[in-house]
Amino acid sequence: MSSPLNAPGEPWNSADTDSEGLRAAACSVLLGNWAGGSTVPSRTLYPHQWSWDSAFIAIGLRHLSPRRARRELETLFSAQWRSDGRVPHIVFNDSVPADAYFPGPDFWQVGVPGECGLTGTSGIVQPPVHALAAWEVHRTDPSASLEVGFLSRLYPRLVLWHDYLRVHRDLGGAGLASIVHPWESGWDNSPCWDGPLARIAPADPGTYVRRDLAHSDAADRPTDDDYGRYVRLCTDYREADYDDTHLEHAFAVEDPCFNALLIVSEYALADIADAIGAAPEPHRDRAQQLTAALVDRLYDAEAGLFRCRDLRAASGEELIDERSASGLVPLVVPGLPDDVVQALLRTAAGDRFGLGRVHLLPSYDLLSPAFDPARYWRGPSWFNIAWLFHRGLRQYGAEADAKQLREGLLDAAGRSGFAEYVDPHTGEGRGIRSFSWTAATTLDLIGG
Repeated sequence: MSSPLNAPGEPWNSADTDSEGLRAAACSVLLGNWAGGSTVPSRTLYPHQWSWDSAFIAIGLRHLSPRRARRELETLFSAQWRSDGRVPHIVFNDSVPADAYFPGPDFWQVGVPGECGLTGTSGIVQPPVHALAAWEVHRTDPSASLEVGFLSRLYPRLVLWHDYLRVHRDLGGAGLASIVHPWESGWDNSPCWDGPLARIAPADPGTYVRRDLAHSDAADRPTDDDYGRYVRLCTDYREADYDDTHLEHAFAVEDPCFNALLIVSEYALADIADAIGAAPEPHRDRAQQLTAALVDRLYDAEAGLFRCRDLRAASGEELIDERSASGLVPLVVPGLPDDVVQALLRTAAGDRFGLGRVHLLPSYDLLSPAFDPARYWRGPSWFNIAWLFHRGLRQYGAEADAKQLREGLLDAAGRSGFAEYVDPHTGEGRGIRSFSWTAATTLDLIGG
């Protein structure tokens, strides 16, 4: 078992998961990872700003400082691409050496003209949790938010971001957004990507140096072959000038978690629009259209969960025959058909995911030969995914399960020193400690 706390601040009192000690420790992690305009996921492995990390961080940070939470999101969107509206998955900080992380700014070759303090960004994206985060941040202190014009400034940027995903990334032509790199899913190393990645030739390992292995156990991280495939996809995208219109992406997948978060964020955009006097109806209409497409395209009734769709399969489009917790995250979507909701609840509680009998929610099927309790996204339980599923459970009235998951998240966060993720069987912390979204989701569940 990991040490009780691997962060500065007061030790956590395990006798009370809602204790002020746990709250103070979570705040200490977020304060310690604050980099002046945004929060790094960790001071070691992830020394820049990451897109969906910052959304979760803002949701927790609002309980500590709504002003700083607003700053978190506005810093991220200051790096939004003017050419097409995409929000990059990494915003690089020029105070960090360029070779501290790979792929760094020199690899991506993307500048951010006119934005002070930024050396550039990556060229890919991450799941769109940002409108939801913006709305939750606003709700914490609405008078101050409206006084400083937070929503009015961010709303048009959020609209452009969603437009990019709906227009440039509808690669299947059926209304859903596609990812073009495993990292875009947020579930970087999921077994769901094994099949699509098998068609990709890895980049020459002599052309790059992995920095992640200097900070994490190799047993926790992607294999060298998979990492080489990630680099190859990034390189091909860069050499095509990140042009989604003309590049035939070798990897193109419709992911249920990614699209579920787009739907939830469209509903949040409707609330934001209403708050600033814009029209909310177009956002609600889009959310409903996306929901219909999500169920039609990705729901597998026999499996009792949503699956990823491979748009580049040799036989044509097909659902990927893997069971990931990404297929359970759509429980956060309002207005799902009742039979779908009940199936998701049964699947989560069943032997493949063990909700209530294991720690949090495993990221992958416990019964699959590909399950690995330690390796990145191939089985470990992640705090942000548990937070999302907790939200879904509450939305659909599964209060007992939600309470148990909440208590488990708080307990695991404190005991693991706010680990990046945990072994679902033992609860042992894995990856980086003092991880920001772990602290943020902890703080939100204490404060919410």
